[in-house]
This record gives sequence, structure tokens and C-alpha cells, in this order.
Amino acid sequence: MLGLRTTIYKVPDINAAKEWYCKAFKAVPYFDQPFYVGFNIGGYELGLIPYEGDATAGNTVVSYWGVINIKEQYERLLNLGATAYEAPEQVGNDIITATIKDPWDNVIGLIYNPNFKPGP
Repeated sequence: MLGLRTTIYKVPDINAAKEWYCKAFKAVPYFDQPFYVGFNIGGYELGLIPYEGDATAGNTVVSYWGVINIKEQYERLLNLGATAYEAPEQVGNDIITATIKDPWDNVIGLIYNPNFKPGP
């Protein structure tokens, strides 16, 4: 295993999701088509795909995105329309995790981990 490469979120309105994720991650897509919107977030792929069914039916995977100030980012995402899922919590070794749900009910994990350094 080589580590996080891609996280895909299924959304019913790809244009609304693209707008929200641009604000949430302070990024613009490098690939923007009706069938897929791709962002490069710190060298990792965040993708959006349109989905007309129940996008949460099989949504059991949570990807954790690294942040410096987890409480600040958690609150910022809530202010953008996310809903609280798991508040920031110390989980050991100075690591703090939290989760929110985007406006389409996808779970987004946030992690502050001073011990993790991404590889080349």
C-alpha cells in the first residue's frame, strides 16, 4: 500500500458540488467535465462524480484530509453548509480527528497528525 491517492465523492448535482468543494478546499479543479471533476489537493486526488441514486447507500469509506488547525477548518466547513458528524477529538500521539458531512451526505474526515510526513 502506498497511501492516499484518490477520494471520490458521489453527488447528485456536480455543479453545486464543484462550487462547494472549490470553497471548502480553496482550490480550483484541474479537470472539469460533466462526468468527473478532479482537484489536486496537496498532491492527492479529490474527485466528484454525478450520481442519481442514493449516494449514501454504500458510503462507508472515510478519507481523512490533513489540516494544520483542525478546529478552525472544522468550523469553516460547517459555515460553508457542512453538518457536524464527529467533533474534533484527540485520538492519541497528539493526533486529532474530526468528520463532517458535505451537503450531499458524504463523510469528509479531517486529521491533524504532526507525526505524518508524506513521502516523495
